[in-house]
This record gives sequence, structure tokens and C-alpha cells, in this order.
Amino acid sequence: MQSIYLIRHAKATGQEPHAELTDEGIRQSEKLADILAHHSITYIVSSPWKRAVQTAMPLGIATLQRIHTDERLQERILSSLDLPNWMDVLKRTYDDLDWVEEGGESSRNAAARGLALLEELWSRPEQHGAVVTHGNLLSLLIREYEPSFGYEEWAKLSNPDVYVLERQRPDAGMSTIRRIWTD
Repeated sequence: MQSIYLIRHAKATGQEPHAELTDEGIRQSEKLADILAHHSITYIVSSPWKRAVQTAMPLGIATLQRIHTDERLQERILSSLDLPNWMDVLKRTYDDLDWVEEGGESSRNAAARGLALLEELWSRPEQHGAVVTHGNLLSLLIREYEPSFGYEEWAKLSNPDVYVLERQRPDAGMSTIRRIWTD
């Protein structure tokens, strides 16, 4: 692949795996599909969580592509506990990539599973792919290419949001990332 579009799902009713898109989120996913349909996307992979798949569906229809799902794109679980201070916990995970709350996943481990999927996409024959995921995992992937991307930048992500990861030559290994969503 020459480019991978990293997409955060549209506005949803909640954070649990079965949370659906809101009516606004459905409209956002349709707008997203209209915009991205002109980018020659020929492979789409999504988190299996409902809001991500629902975000990917209009793009799949617009590009006549099947939606593949991969559990490595599901959102990072911060903790198995109900954390009233979850924002403070999340912030700490950007400062200490190996720190983990009870029942949770470290930033380093979450990023590693996402990066493994991206490496597989780079080796596919398609030139342009789309990855539909969640805000925290998306921010951890962006951070791998833009090290200054942290908690404050995560907080500024929108639903949906789109970054494009580009590799000039398949053998170069160097990639650039930039935000293309402005809504």
C-alpha cells in the first residue's frame, strides 16, 4: 500500500463494544464515505465493534469494497474497573507507556497490536487502504509516526476523524502522517 487512511468512528451512543452510531453519526459516516470515495480505497478493515463497522459500511458501499474486521483494531481497554477518574488514568498512560490499570492494556501493547496490523497492510497488493478504529488506539498509532502526539492531541480528535499515513516507496520504510479531516 502507498497510503492508509486511519479513521476514527463517527459519533456513537456510548463506549461499550455494542454501542451504535447516533443519527448524527450515521450522517457523518455517509459524509465520510462521500469524501473518501474519491481516494481510490481498495481495502477496508475495521474494528469489530459496532460503531466502527457502522462507520465503515457507507465507505464499503461507496467503493464497492468488503469490510474486513480485525480485533487488533478494537479500542484499548483502560481498566476492568469503573474509574470515575478515567481521564486522569488515560493521561497517565500517555506519560508512561507501560503503566496499566487493573484489567487494562498498556499504551505500548495497544500500539503494538495496531502497528502489527498496519505492517500487514503495507505488504498487501492494494495501494490505498482504510482502517476504522477508535480514538485512543488511533492516537497511539499516530504517536508512532508523530511522537509529540499525546493526551492533549487525543482530546482534540473529532468523531469522525481521518489521518492519512503515506509511504513514498514500499521499500523505504519511511512514512508521513497528516490530518485530512477538518469537520
